Amino acid sequence: MGETGETGEKPSKLGELTSRAGTWLSLSAAAPERHTAAVVADRFERITWRDTYDQSAGLRELAEELNEHYDHTADLLIDAFLAAYKVSPRLRERAEMAPSWLVNHQVITSLVESREFAELHRETAGDPYAAAMAVLAQAAALRRLLEHSRDAQEQAEQAKQAQRDAEGAATAVGEALQQAADEEGTVPASAADAVQRAIEAAEASKAAAQQSAQAAAQALTAAVPGIRAAARNAAAKATEAVREEAALMRAWGVGPGELERMPFDQRARLAERLRTSRLAQWAELIGRFRQMAVGERARKVENAAGELVGVTLGNDLSRVIPSELAGLGVPELRAVFAARYAAGELMLYDSQGEQTTGRGAIIACVDTSHSMYVEGPGGVTREAWAKACALALLDQARHAKRDFVGILFSAADKLQVFRFPADRPADIDRTLDFAETFLGGGTSYQRPLTAARELLEEEFNDAARKRGDIVMLTDDECDVTEEWTRGWNDAKHLLGFRVFGVAIGTPPAAEAGSVLDALCDNLRSIEDLTDVHAAADLFRVI
Repeated sequence: MGETGETGEKPSKLGELTSRAGTWLSLSAAAPERHTAAVVADRFERITWRDTYDQSAGLRELAEELNEHYDHTADLLIDAFLAAYKVSPRLRERAEMAPSWLVNHQVITSLVESREFAELHRETAGDPYAAAMAVLAQAAALRRLLEHSRDAQEQAEQAKQAQRDAEGAATAVGEALQQAADEEGTVPASAADAVQRAIEAAEASKAAAQQSAQAAAQALTAAVPGIRAAARNAAAKATEAVREEAALMRAWGVGPGELERMPFDQRARLAERLRTSRLAQWAELIGRFRQMAVGERARKVENAAGELVGVTLGNDLSRVIPSELAGLGVPELRAVFAARYAAGELMLYDSQGEQTTGRGAIIACVDTSHSMYVEGPGGVTREAWAKACALALLDQARHAKRDFVGILFSAADKLQVFRFPADRPADIDRTLDFAETFLGGGTSYQRPLTAARELLEEEFNDAARKRGDIVMLTDDECDVTEEWTRGWNDAKHLLGFRVFGVAIGTPPAAEAGSVLDALCDNLRSIEDLTDVHAAADLFRVI
């Protein structure tokens, strides 16, 4: 008969208890590492996220809003950002994820695997601002995704709690066994019973955890089709938003290099201003104008021969007539040729045609009287066409390293001047101020043209530069005084500037014998305000 203790209980062997509890002792050991981030990222990429998050009020507001209603949204936003930002995003295996974050993993997986995401990624890779913008553009879709997967998330949370209970029960087994081990070799039946009860509780917790995990998996599987559809829509919407902003920047002449150097908050403010500016709806027109001007510059030929109309005197060796050149073949006549060249008395072919002659400032005088609000074909206003042309002229001046001046005018008492010196970058905020300003009122030619003349006189006195170009963009006709006209003609003769007139909307100003016709060396009328090529020749001769 076996040995009995003082209480009369039959003791149990410690080895037997340890063998029965072995499974649960292993569960109570440290669990393998589980991750809450679906996208694998290094330290520097996470620093990029934190810097972007700190600078973006929109991201912070979105995170706060989502966090009030859903779980683990901070990690979801980080994953969405990194997936868009990383050049080659890599996702963790499902088995590596903490159970409660499997919904995030499925959302990001559905997003990254969609065809629409590939289009988005081409716009955002390596650009933290564009990646943040993509996340913000997906805000509404993320809300729908999280709402659609709410059941799956709740089941995942229950599975997480059940797993914790199972791990706690396993720990209880270990503690009960440790107490039983206090007795050397054998343990009282009461201690053995405690171990047995702990094992039974652990088994029940394990079964509950398995059932919860299965329910969570089923809920997530049911949500997958909806998550995939929403992810595709989110990526498509984000792509559209990112491309629209990029096109808006290009239309206003802001290049990729300038954007990369621009601080996040400044870039965000600029994008918002471009979207809400008075001419925002005409960004596409502005962009087409600038592209057209680039093409015309490529076609420009310096000193084009044009149509031969006779013979004149000068020192342009590219136009010397053959009989003059023949003199170079006779040694005795070479000195005569040199003397005539120095005096500008060589016989040259005379031609008329498109020749680039401007060296002074380019000045765009833009009418901003009330009638410029009138819409033409395609809903384009006269103001929009004139401002788009003026902005293309600004580019023209920058390319030629010439000063540019934008003069906005209406009535005689309304004038605003915007100067863009050639030796300084064209500030985008200043450019927007020029484009957005509208004075209203009537129309006066004398005030803006006087201002343009004075600017060219100042340029001549300060830098000895002549041959500026004035472009008058207006839709109205008005008179000028004889005295003013005499002063204007004297200045024009002295400074050698040219005047180009653009009559917008075919007003009386475009008619032969009009005041504008008399003031301009070259006058054209614009009927179709959707046609940027109607002014193409301006960018070949200015």
